[in-house]
Amino acid sequence: MRIRSLLATAGTVAALSLTAVTPASAADPAVLGTANGDVAVGDVLTASLASGTSATFYSSATGTSGVSCASSSFSATVTDNPIAPGTATESLTDQTFTNCTSNVVGVLGVTSITVNNLPYTAAVSSGGTITVSPPAGSTIRTTVVLRTLLGSVSCVYEGAALSGTASNTDNSIAFANQQFTKVSGSSLCFANAYFTAKYAPVTSAGAAVIVN
Repeated sequence: MRIRSLLATAGTVAALSLTAVTPASAADPAVLGTANGDVAVGDVLTASLASGTSATFYSSATGTSGVSCASSSFSATVTDNPIAPGTATESLTDQTFTNCTSNVVGVLGVTSITVNNLPYTAAVSSGGTITVSPPAGSTIRTTVVLRTLLGSVSCVYEGAALSGTASNTDNSIAFANQQFTKVSGSSLCFANAYFTAKYAPVTSAGAAVIVN
């Protein structure tokens, strides 16, 4: 009888141990999270430029000639956020550039910069890699309108995709020297535009977003 009691007790302990493990697996974090928990599908992520930085569209990857914007922001809606490790997806619905200037000879100022063909799809991996892609059959397109001595000039640039990185150190996403090619515009429009920007902190409902 004593042996049977010991076996029964062991079985009960094992069952309780398994029960204790089950909730832990359910608590595994999603790819995108905050201090308040996982970011939910449908939540909106927003960010402006990191303090002290500018968004630039330069004519070369190593040069400083082109357009610089003191203000930029984006808004994206989370469309999928699986358990980590994995890849979360977002729909980039809005991106703005303001307070822009140009040091290109013959250009008096920047009237506007407009991001076309939205929404884009942003995929964020657990490793911190970000890929921004346009809708099927489309391109990532940006229209830059410049003020010149000869009047208003529109420069249109296109690219297949953007690659960036996410960092939990400052809850940022950054793009460096992402190349766009001119598809229309006058000779005052440089042939290529290399986009660089750092957005931080990325937030959801006011809470900083981390990548797991």
